Amino acid sequence: MSIAEQAFEIVGGNRDSNIVISCDHASNLVPAGVNGGTLGLSDGDMDRHIAYDVGAEGVSRRLGELLDAPVILSRFSRLVIDPNRGLDDPTLIMQLYDGTIIPGNRNLDADRIAYRVQTCWQPYDDALGTLLASRPQAVLIAIHSFTAQLAGRAKRPWHIGILHEKDQRLARPMLARLRALGDLCVGENEPYGGHLDGDSIDRQALSRGVPNILIEIRNDLIREDGQQKGWAERLAPILRDVIATTPI
Repeated sequence: MSIAEQAFEIVGGNRDSNIVISCDHASNLVPAGVNGGTLGLSDGDMDRHIAYDVGAEGVSRRLGELLDAPVILSRFSRLVIDPNRGLDDPTLIMQLYDGTIIPGNRNLDADRIAYRVQTCWQPYDDALGTLLASRPQAVLIAIHSFTAQLAGRAKRPWHIGILHEKDQRLARPMLARLRALGDLCVGENEPYGGHLDGDSIDRQALSRGVPNILIEIRNDLIREDGQQKGWAERLAPILRDVIATTPI
């Protein structure tokens, strides 16, 4: 397996659905070619939200099974390089995240940044683009998770958030359906506001006119395997119905 192929995993590539599920921050792995396989953080820090989206991989895998949809998963930590950022974004490689200094990201020269782009960011981005292009009338579902509380900040009340900005075709009915359940605190553009120019949704969906939904789930609700499957099983029929009944 080449270095580039290790940057991502595609599950169910032969599934028939026009839906593609992406999980940009599925992994907390640091490839061996990046600073010897370590960023200088403890195992505890690498198991936190700063390194990956806790629980998002399990939700994505189960959703793919339920929707008969292919799933693409990153296989490198967001701290190595963030595939949900544009190459010109200053937060592409974080040196400080939620109060934690990232030693392996300090004083990076152009060659080391280019290595991470070429072996991690670009292969994942290309693979997601190829997967979407292979689906007629493709729809992108992006799965993320967020921490219940940032350092020194108030607790976040939302169980789930739907992020949107320039394309609200699926976001609006999805928000309505989630709110109608009555037992969830649903955030609109919470805990983050909309999309960033050059982020994964912008590059892969908005630029192509691909309908999309970006889902954020609070990570304390999906830490365990059973929780991940439970959320996927709750979301799958809603997503299926919203996509089937919304003119796109």
